[in-house]
Amino acid sequence: MTPGRDDGAAAVREDAPVRLTWVQPEDLVGHELRQAAQDGRDVTDVERRWCEAGGRLAPTRAGASAEPASPRLRALAEELLDALAAVEAPAAAYEPTGLAAIHAACPGWPTERHRVRPGHAERLHAAWLGRAAGCVLGKPVEKVTLQGIRALAKATGNWPLSGWFTERGLDAETAAAHPWNRRSAANSLAENIDGAPEDDDLNYPLLGVLLLERYGHGFTTGDVARLWLDELPAGRTFTAERVAYRNLLAGVEPPLTGAYRNPFREWIGAQIRADVFGWTHPGDPAAAAEAAWRDAVLTHTANGVYGAMFVAAALAHAAGLGAEATAEGCLEAGLSVVPPASRYATAVRTGMAAAHEAPDDSPAGFAHVVDGLHAAYGGHHWVHVLPNAALLAAALTHARGDFEGAVCRVVSGGWDTDSNGASAGSLTGLLAGSPGALPARWTAPLKNRLATSVGGMNGAGFDALAARTHALAAAPRSLSSPDATGDATS
Repeated sequence: MTPGRDDGAAAVREDAPVRLTWVQPEDLVGHELRQAAQDGRDVTDVERRWCEAGGRLAPTRAGASAEPASPRLRALAEELLDALAAVEAPAAAYEPTGLAAIHAACPGWPTERHRVRPGHAERLHAAWLGRAAGCVLGKPVEKVTLQGIRALAKATGNWPLSGWFTERGLDAETAAAHPWNRRSAANSLAENIDGAPEDDDLNYPLLGVLLLERYGHGFTTGDVARLWLDELPAGRTFTAERVAYRNLLAGVEPPLTGAYRNPFREWIGAQIRADVFGWTHPGDPAAAAEAAWRDAVLTHTANGVYGAMFVAAALAHAAGLGAEATAEGCLEAGLSVVPPASRYATAVRTGMAAAHEAPDDSPAGFAHVVDGLHAAYGGHHWVHVLPNAALLAAALTHARGDFEGAVCRVVSGGWDTDSNGASAGSLTGLLAGSPGALPARWTAPLKNRLATSVGGMNGAGFDALAARTHALAAAPRSLSSPDATGDATS
C-alpha cells in the first residue's frame, strides 16, 4: 500500500525508461567516435551524419544518456556502428590482436619456464590481500575527478594519501562538490569497511580460479564464455564485458564478441581479469600471457588485450623470482609480451619515464607525475586502458614496489581508482612475500572475507583462495595452440 491513499487501491506509477548502461546503440556511437579519433581513423562523415540527426557525442563519465533515442535515431546508431567498424585503423598493422601476430611482433618474447618456489602460497595470500585492499581503497573515489580526490583527502587530513578515505571531519561544502561513489561510500570508507565488499575487480579473479579448476590450463575462450553464462550475473558486468555478454546472448561467437559493436574493446576490463593467470604461472611470463590472451579476446582487441597480457606476465615474473624480483623488472617482463610499437607499450614507458623524472621520491613529487600524465592522456575516458596503464607503471616505479606507497600513489592519481589500486596491490603483495609483510591497518578491516555474487564464492576467505590458487600453480604448464579461441556454446 502507498501511504496517503485512502481508497484501498495500490498506487499506479508509470515506470521511467530503463537506461541500461554501456549497451544502448545511441550511447555506443559517441564512444566509438572517440575511439576512432584515438585510432587515427577518419570518420568525419559518420560524425557529421550522427550529429545532424540529433545524436550526442560520448558523455564524459557516464555510461548512458538520460533519455532513450527515438526508433529512427536508434536505427541510425546501429547503421553507423557498423559503418565505423568498417574503417580500418592505421595502427592495425602494428597493434595486432591475434596471438601469433603479437608473438611475432615481440622480439624479446620471454623464454622463462614454470617454477613454483618455496613460499609461493604465502606470496599468493599476500597478493590476494593486496589486490583486495587496493581495490577497496579506490572504491569510494571511483568516477571522482582528480581535483575531487585531492580535495576530499585534504579536507580530512589524508593528503598526501596515506590511509583509507573517510567522511570523518569532511566539511559539507567539499562533500557536496565532490560526492563519493554512491555504490561504495556505504562499504569502503574507513568507518564502515566490514570485510571486502563485492567489486568486479575482485569478481574476475574468483572467476579465474573457477575457470582453471573447471577447465584446466588448456581452457579456451569458449570455456570462459560458458563460465560467465553459468556463474556471472550479467548485471555485474560493465563496459566491454557487458557488450560481450550481450553479444553472447545474441548468438555472436568469440572472438567476434569482443569486437562487434563494442567501443570499449580497448578499455581496462581485460587487464583487471588477468591476475590469476600470472599467479598460477610463476616464472613463465609467456604462458601467463597466452592464458590471459585466451581470456581477453572474449571482450577486447589490440591494446585492451595487451593490458591483460602485460599484467599476467608481470605477475608471473614476480611470482617466479619471489624476493629477488623488483617492480621495474616486473614491468619490463610485462612489456616483453606487448608489441613495442603499440600505444600500450608507449603508455607504460611514458609512466615509467615520468616516475624517473619526478622532482623527488615523495608522494608530493608523485603528484607532479600525475599532473603530467593527465595532461598527456586527458582526452581518454577514465576507464580506457592507456591512461590507466601509464599511471599504474608510474606508481609502481615511483614507489619502488612498496605496497602502501604504490596503492596510495596510484589511487591518488585518479582515473579507474579501484582497478588500479587492485592491480598495484596484487603485484606489490607478491613482492612483499607474505600477509604479515603487509601493514595490518590495510588487511585487518578485510576480515578474511570477500563478498561476491559469483556462484558459490560468497564469503570466501583470502587464505582459502590463496590455497586454491597455489594448487592450480602447481599444475604442469599446458600447451595451447596460438589462435585457438574455442567455441561459445552454452
